[in-house]
Amino acid sequence: MSNLLASNLLVKPEQKGDKDGKVLSVTPESAGWKYVGFDVYKLKEGQTIENKTLDQETVIVLVSGRANVQTKFKSWDNIGKRMSVFEKTPAYSVYIPNDDQYKVEALTELEIAVCKAPGKGTYEARLIAPENVDVAMRGSGSMGREVQTILSETDAADSLFVIEVFTPAGNWSSYPPHKHDEENLPQEGYLEETYYHKMNPVEGGFALQRVYTDDKSLNETIVVKDSELVLIPKGYHPVSAPPGYELYYLNVMAGPVRTWKFTNDKDHEWLMK
Repeated sequence: MSNLLASNLLVKPEQKGDKDGKVLSVTPESAGWKYVGFDVYKLKEGQTIENKTLDQETVIVLVSGRANVQTKFKSWDNIGKRMSVFEKTPAYSVYIPNDDQYKVEALTELEIAVCKAPGKGTYEARLIAPENVDVAMRGSGSMGREVQTILSETDAADSLFVIEVFTPAGNWSSYPPHKHDEENLPQEGYLEETYYHKMNPVEGGFALQRVYTDDKSLNETIVVKDSELVLIPKGYHPVSAPPGYELYYLNVMAGPVRTWKFTNDKDHEWLMK
């Protein structure tokens, strides 16, 4: 039962946040890994934040609300459309290279996710508009879910993958289970991953996420509530939305090589047939 009550893989938001509106933060140091950083800000209308990207490639995802976003050399005004992720319209996002900076001004109540990983300065800042997001259904039956890929393996980036997933109530996602924790290319590549979760309705809503390795040295089942995050340092990581509660999550992945090569759990691979 202790695994259900207190997992080191579960990151909960701060109720009030800091002076800048940051309510959740994951750094490589806090996660105990090397590549992925992830912050969530909840801003009031008219509030602004400014940060430097330093050595980090950055993608700002407008989770909900509208904003003006400015970098050193570019700016985009009045971007954002959905006021709730469960409108299921693809997000507006902004890609920003390392050694740059950004300013975000909230035009409405605004929630943004700031996704970070080591950058090489290869690409310029750009807007990733909803029409640039690949939308696809994956799985079938009770394994079906809608995947909205903001930054895929074929999109211009040095390190980051950024993906939103909508799982219907009663369905499983990231299922059959897969892992990407070994540097064993071309079969499998090492990628750290975060899952930032939202529930609809929020009241009473929860999801179950299991994180486990073949040898079960890591074997946790985590109860996740709205606006909580699960760290995936290694292992398989399926997630379940209970009946009555639809589930959204934002995935961020990065590793030493920017390629998505994974291994399915052989016990459950038959389900893909």
